[in-house]
Amino acid sequence: MIKFTKPNNLNGAELIEELQANGVATTGVPVVDGNNDLWLDIAKKDQTKAQVVVDAHNGTTVAPEPTIEQKLASVGLNLEDLKTALGL
Repeated sequence: MIKFTKPNNLNGAELIEELQANGVATTGVPVVDGNNDLWLDIAKKDQTKAQVVVDAHNGTTVAPEPTIEQKLASVGLNLEDLKTALGL
């Protein structure tokens, strides 16, 4: 685990995606400790690349809008069921 300064708008899932898109392999989830430090489980060799990503990170604080497929799944349906029910 390597310590970083926590970004103001941290979104752990987005940060992991950004790190992976920049070639930084991560395991586990980002951890924020009681001192408000961000800890990432990455290789020491990736620390410099990760620092650039963490410094640039400005995560969203609002959950993304669910897709149509996710909305249908929440009521036990899928897109094919809907098309069948509508006769399409």
